[in-house]
Amino acid sequence: MTTSSTTTGTGVRAVWTDFGGVLTPPPAQTFTALCERTGVDPEPLLHAVLEVTARYGTDDMMLPLDTPLVTEDEWLRQVVEVLEREHGVRVRITSLADTWFDDRETNKPWVDSLEDARRRDRFVGMLSNMPPAWDEHWRRMVPHAFFDDVVMSFEVGLRKPGREIFDLAAERAGVLPQECLLVDDLVANCEGAVAAGWRALHFTDTALAVTELERLLD
Repeated sequence: MTTSSTTTGTGVRAVWTDFGGVLTPPPAQTFTALCERTGVDPEPLLHAVLEVTARYGTDDMMLPLDTPLVTEDEWLRQVVEVLEREHGVRVRITSLADTWFDDRETNKPWVDSLEDARRRDRFVGMLSNMPPAWDEHWRRMVPHAFFDDVVMSFEVGLRKPGREIFDLAAERAGVLPQECLLVDDLVANCEGAVAAGWRALHFTDTALAVTELERLLD
């Protein structure tokens, strides 16, 4: 876990947390569950996902869905088509969101830590690259009212690690960029935040992140 900042001597007034991999279990764990539920081996499924992703001019598997450039239904249709054509795997996947979120547990210790930040009069928001089909699912795990604001890629047409989404989030929090902290499990997103003048906490372990957030707030 690392923290980064382009400034010193300025306190954190706004904490922006990612969703997947921070408020939820790691994506790799969820991908394994997806393979188990669909009965598809990880290697051909990953190959199919990457092939479909490349059609949209990127190697970021979530970008087509969370911008969004394609609906979840169409994206799944293409993935299933590649699985059958290139791997001889016939499978029916009707909803990535349902499979992705069923039985996922909310990271309660991290939620408690964010609640403590709010008691210290800090702004607490969620900043996520989120597909529209996943909107109702995350709300079941963490109530929207828990956050002072929520910035979703599919709603604003911007996504991490681009600078524009960080500028927007700082503006919506009503604080300076150097007073914002991003907590994210992806290094690239943390680097994007730092490039935008924010501080960043790379989330790799809940207990370590809780301790580091307490230190930054103190």
